[in-house]
Amino acid sequence: MTAKTLKYYVTGILALALAFFVFVVPFLFIIVNALKDKPEAALLHFSWPTETHLWENLVAVVEARDYMLITAFINSIILTVVAVTGLVVFGAMVGFVLQRRPSRWSGLINFMVLAGLIMPPAVVPTIWLLQWLGLFKTLSGLILIEIAYSLSFSVLLFRAFIATIPRELDEAAILEGAGPFTLFFRIVLPLLKPVAVTVIVVQSVAIFNDFTNPLYYLPGAKNATVQLTIFNFQSMFNTSYNLLFMNILIITIPPLIMFLFFNRQIVEGMTAGAVKG
Repeated sequence: MTAKTLKYYVTGILALALAFFVFVVPFLFIIVNALKDKPEAALLHFSWPTETHLWENLVAVVEARDYMLITAFINSIILTVVAVTGLVVFGAMVGFVLQRRPSRWSGLINFMVLAGLIMPPAVVPTIWLLQWLGLFKTLSGLILIEIAYSLSFSVLLFRAFIATIPRELDEAAILEGAGPFTLFFRIVLPLLKPVAVTVIVVQSVAIFNDFTNPLYYLPGAKNATVQLTIFNFQSMFNTSYNLLFMNILIITIPPLIMFLFFNRQIVEGMTAGAVKG
């Protein structure tokens, strides 16, 4: 084994060890404390429970505050599905226009796309705008917020991938009589499957796990999303850590499963434009 190969092995082992302590250990801590009763979980020790209370904690979490977790899951699923659909459609359309139809406004649009990645969101003016539109404290308003905040990232991914599609394909479709919408939806969009999968998975996990935007723009128990349900079991004076960790475990499983199943597609979609370009 050469010194260079040994260096790669050592670097890989160190990276795996770091990832284990950063990601796996906290997740194991959540699991073991979700199985404990309230007094034992309050100690916050990293130890196996003397007696497991999986079913009792699970039922207590689901039934808390008139089955608020069920309502939160429904709200989060609707929010995620609609917002991600909008991100894929609008992101692909904007990326296609920027890449295929450059104009004198392209520089300004590119600046606005990059500004969307750099500039932090202005919460108070956004709340005023939603109130003026009558969308504050509504799921529709939060869907628009999620699309607006994540659109720049989606546009950059789609634009980089569209650059790898030959222009001759567009010209052939136009010669056959295809209009702009037919060209995009029937010719170009089906070719964007790799990057579309990346956008769907990455943005689904981000929106499903979003905590701050629902907290600011969708207050109220009936409008709760899954991340806001962690308030059900913590307070200044009395926190049920066993139920809190069980709640965290339940809402962590869906995005974790999605990420594990589509990990390879995420990497392929994010690197396709850079490698082929």
